[in-house]
Parts: sequence; C-alpha cells; structure tokens
Amino acid sequence: MDKLYDKLGGQPTLDKVVQDFHKRILADNTLQPFFANTDMEKQRQHQVAFFAQIFEGPNEYKGRAMEKTHAGMNLQQSHFDAIVSHLKESMASVGASTEDTNAAVARVDKLKGAILNK
Repeated sequence: MDKLYDKLGGQPTLDKVVQDFHKRILADNTLQPFFANTDMEKQRQHQVAFFAQIFEGPNEYKGRAMEKTHAGMNLQQSHFDAIVSHLKESMASVGASTEDTNAAVARVDKLKGAILNK
C-alpha cells in the first residue's frame, strides 16, 4: 500500500497545499486573528513538516505537541471545521483525489481533541 504522503506527491505538493491553505486561513475573518502575531514563514515550515509526518512521510516535525501549541487559544468546533474546509479546498487546488483528501482529513480529525484542548 502506498503511503498517503507519496500518493499526494510528497514534499512539492505539500508545499503547494500549505501555501494555499495559509492564504485561505489568513483571508478567513474567523481564523486570521489567531495568526496575527505569527511568523507565517516559520509556521509554513512547521505545517509542511507536520503534514508530512501525519501523512506517513518524513518524520521531521520539530514543533510542539498539538495540546501545547493550541493551549489557551479557546478554539471551538467552528474553528476546527473552518480549518478542515480550507484544507479540503487547498488539497483540491493541487488536484488531490477525494479519496486522498478524505484520508488526510481523517488524520487531522484524529487530532481534534488535542487541537481543541477537549
């Protein structure tokens, strides 16, 4: 069975997904405030490495655990849903199949409790 990371196109595709994903997040008035003081280049690097790791690619993510990263942010289900929607759109923008997009979202969804600190 092929790893999701490889099926998606590896690092070059994840770079494109995350670039588009961040544009969508920053254009979303419900999410943009959470990133107001964020170094988006550093965030992009972390996001690409994180997605690579959870999509069965290289394990190079050196950021904090999701619980620590999102602690005190008071993220709600609506924020998580918006992130998932933007991720789906970003994956579609690079030609990811519905099957691969759903597999990626399922992996992100497993982290919902840690992200929402619930």
